[in-house]
Amino acid sequence: MTTGASILVVDDEPAILRLVRTNLRAHGYQVETAETGAEAVEKHQRSRPDLVLLDLNLPDIDGAEVIARIRERAATPVIVLSVRDAEREKVAALDAGADDYMTKPFGADELLARVRAALRRTAGPSGVSGVVEVGELRVDLQTREVVVRGEPVHLTPTEYDLLRAFVRSPDRVLTDRMLLQQVWGSEYGSESHYLHVYVARLRKKLERDRQAPSWILTEPGVGYRFVSQPA
Repeated sequence: MTTGASILVVDDEPAILRLVRTNLRAHGYQVETAETGAEAVEKHQRSRPDLVLLDLNLPDIDGAEVIARIRERAATPVIVLSVRDAEREKVAALDAGADDYMTKPFGADELLARVRAALRRTAGPSGVSGVVEVGELRVDLQTREVVVRGEPVHLTPTEYDLLRAFVRSPDRVLTDRMLLQQVWGSEYGSESHYLHVYVARLRKKLERDRQAPSWILTEPGVGYRFVSQPA
């Protein structure tokens, strides 16, 4: 199988780099590696990979800073690979702009599944067409363009896919599990912290007042509801 997708793997452990590089190349991916945060930022700027696999524990700068520098320039999906397994660490990485988080040690099959899921979210139009307009919000489902109050809004691929899930099911209560499986995949049904972080990020970018949202409402103990006719 040849995918053609390019992946930048960032880790200061040579054994991890070799293992991940070997598995990815065996499945047709183009792979570049970096062992420091500075090298990762430089290579990302130069080669603009389709995906970044990033360890948080780097010898020069923290992985969260690497994510922030990538996010200044691009919406490239970032999957964190880390020994830090506390939920607060995962939430911090997601807040910084990561799209996914895997705890070491991890299995090759799971890594490949998450890589495929992340790349699907950046694949662009997939036969869904049309424009959804809700008050001051306009979402073009073909071009993936989002406009709020006449201004274009930059969303990462994961943020866009979550918004698309909302606008395609207006006024319906969507459970956490439903949203996780639609956006991240079937294996993410119980990782609600992913969803809560991304809802907060969408509200920050779309709502006039994220503390009193008009579009994305919380249904306590259940999930969320996207309102098609805000008050």
